[in-house]
Amino acid sequence: MRRETEGIVSEESLDPEDWESMRELGQKMLGDMLTYLKTVRDRPVWQGVPDEIKAHFSKRLPQNPQSPEAIYREFVEKVLPYPLGNIHPRFWGWAVGTGTIMGALAELLAASMNSIAGGGNQSASYVETQVVDWIKEMLGFPASASGLLTSGCSAANLIGLAVARNVKAGYDLRRKGLQKASARMTLYASQEIHSSIQQAVELLGLGSDALHLVSMNDRFQIDLEALKAAISRDRKDGSLPFCVVGAAGTINTGGIDNLNALADICQRENLWFHVDGAFGAWAALAPNAKDKVTGMERADSLALDLHKWMYMPYEIGCVLVQSEEGHRKTFALTPAYLAHGEGGRGIDGADLPWPIDYDFLLSRRFRGLKAWMSLKEHGSRKYGRLIQQNINQASYLGELIAARSELKLSAPVTLNVVCFRYVTSSVDDAVLDELNKRIVTELQEQGTAVLSGTTIRGRYVMRVACVNHRSRREDFDILIQELVRVGKELTTSGSKGSST
Repeated sequence: MRRETEGIVSEESLDPEDWESMRELGQKMLGDMLTYLKTVRDRPVWQGVPDEIKAHFSKRLPQNPQSPEAIYREFVEKVLPYPLGNIHPRFWGWAVGTGTIMGALAELLAASMNSIAGGGNQSASYVETQVVDWIKEMLGFPASASGLLTSGCSAANLIGLAVARNVKAGYDLRRKGLQKASARMTLYASQEIHSSIQQAVELLGLGSDALHLVSMNDRFQIDLEALKAAISRDRKDGSLPFCVVGAAGTINTGGIDNLNALADICQRENLWFHVDGAFGAWAALAPNAKDKVTGMERADSLALDLHKWMYMPYEIGCVLVQSEEGHRKTFALTPAYLAHGEGGRGIDGADLPWPIDYDFLLSRRFRGLKAWMSLKEHGSRKYGRLIQQNINQASYLGELIAARSELKLSAPVTLNVVCFRYVTSSVDDAVLDELNKRIVTELQEQGTAVLSGTTIRGRYVMRVACVNHRSRREDFDILIQELVRVGKELTTSGSKGSST
């Protein structure tokens, strides 16, 4: 309570008034969450948020305190039962990671320390530097490269392309701006590239017309001859080609571009080579799949996530840049109130580079602790085995699909993504599109499995992306069994409905 009596002010803080009861509540929270994760298979993958729960979140701002115990009860009743579902073994939608126990505990520790990890003489600086160094080692980048932990691959792609733009502009773009460019800057990627590349291009002021999406071959790779022709054509038209974006695992199909060939083209044409390796970059750790991403280490910049195929809690990504100088010159801006040096004494005298000199963000949370603790807990070899396990599971699912007359693969299974359709000869492709959408929705609403959908060559397909360390082969057996059951039920009910 705040009281003012006879000129004496009683000051407040946000610390608990009763530390022991808060300790008991914290221990209960921890125990409940461990049980929640241990029993994840006992619950539906997903269940929709009921209308009464939605209405609960339209209540007005609280003006007065509530007890921590009551707030936690509200969480357990109104929040905890209705997640996206990505911690479940049969969640395979989009490309969403599962998280781990140690990662969750590390988040508690990092939040309790509340470090601002933008630099300085503090433990967070050394932990995050070591994590970035480990990532370089795992993915074959030189120790001299710069690196930065990010919120995810969208931010990492933006940073990598910002460096590419500034380095290849041929003039001081930071000072003079794009309006002083002597020619329109253009860059290239396949038609399968992630939408965050276009968003980055737009945010960088280049305009989406500057991003030339090149046709693909039948393996969903960028067509190399078409790429070379596009670069040549743009040069003749007076444009300035400056970058090629390769994919180490496209979001739609898991397709991997010929990265060595792209590196050769970029070297010959004096272009920046950026790789979007959101989840697929980690195939480099898999014993039988690392050759699929050969050439990735030649990229000038590489963007990737750790909250997808390294199974860490959201959010954590990374960007690596071969040219530390180019990276730093793209972002470093040090006003007097942020002056810092390397070496020396005091908080601002750390002997490490400051992350704020390589990023557009000044406020940076201590993301690296969960990666540091997770890599120590399991080691890179176990991560490699788990990634290989997901690849093998995707191949197994592909075999299950090939063995069923009701199902048909829509793309080769090259990594950990499986695209397929439920098919029946009695209806046309447009009707099949709607049927496949309904199957995906039914499986979600029944709590059986979460798939997502996408479009390949103009047709809707069901899509499984396995970045789930909890999945077992039996889960894919259940998926196929239930998917075919739902497909037959919908087909039967649809044919009955059309005849009445």
